[in-house]
Amino acid sequence: MKKTLLLGMVAALIISCSTNKPTEQKPEAKAKHVVLIGLDGWGSYSVAKADMPNVKKLMSQGSYTLQKRSVLPSSSAVNWASMFMGACPELHGYTDWGSQTPELPSRVIYKNNIFPTMFQLLRDAQPHAEIGCLYEWNGIKYVVDTLSLNYHAIAPDYSENPTLLADMSVKYITEKKPNLVAIIYDNPDHVGHADGHDTPEYYNKLTELDGYVGRIIQAVDDAGMMDETIFIVTSDHGGINKGHGGKTMEEMETPFIIAGKNIKQLGEFEESMMQFDVASTIATIFNFEQPQVWVGRSMKQVFK
Repeated sequence: MKKTLLLGMVAALIISCSTNKPTEQKPEAKAKHVVLIGLDGWGSYSVAKADMPNVKKLMSQGSYTLQKRSVLPSSSAVNWASMFMGACPELHGYTDWGSQTPELPSRVIYKNNIFPTMFQLLRDAQPHAEIGCLYEWNGIKYVVDTLSLNYHAIAPDYSENPTLLADMSVKYITEKKPNLVAIIYDNPDHVGHADGHDTPEYYNKLTELDGYVGRIIQAVDDAGMMDETIFIVTSDHGGINKGHGGKTMEEMETPFIIAGKNIKQLGEFEESMMQFDVASTIATIFNFEQPQVWVGRSMKQVFK
């Protein structure tokens, strides 16, 4: 009788162990908040000479490359689309400076009738996330999937109201504490076209923009988000003389700076980076799975 009872207990234990395997836990997000600041037309060639103390503080505290390459053509809509969509223009279909709809059929269409964006994928992964986009150039709204955003807004007449986008961003951050917000300036591109790249006017504008970056960082701190935030500062393309769109390194190389929660203090990293790798890096931060159609690679070396 005792032997039968013992055998029964052993069998029950074996069954219990085999049917109660520990479930594999999904890794936690690297941070709760991402603040992406885009400076349209900011070429890497300018960084060494630019007076940008707030941006350079982020560089010293985190990781960066000055060799992130734009897709071709080195112009705005096609590169903002690539940054947000994790893919090249041959796949997402936005191919021109001012693309509002794909000139080529998008290889894949997700819900909201648009190629999958990082905003859409975060919305699917975190249905209650606060996601926003604020911008100065109206063309941005066509490549961000506004239906996946809680809030999007343009700062109108920024030439007459240069502080307005910073004002709007500070208000949105402090009131809503977004999980992901993209804040996209139309400068220094505007000055690059009017006065030229690598000119005193261009560098003066970079210093002005750095002040707005400082205000955004301070808003994150004031909102109590600093310990759970990753900052990214980057650009769509650079420029040469009074234009862009070509194949010079001045036009194609742009900075990518990342700092904050769980980011290593690497300084400059050597790994190759393309415009579409930004979305994949943000996918790693929030731990959502990127779709098969994306070609971006996450800059995983920057994470702790």
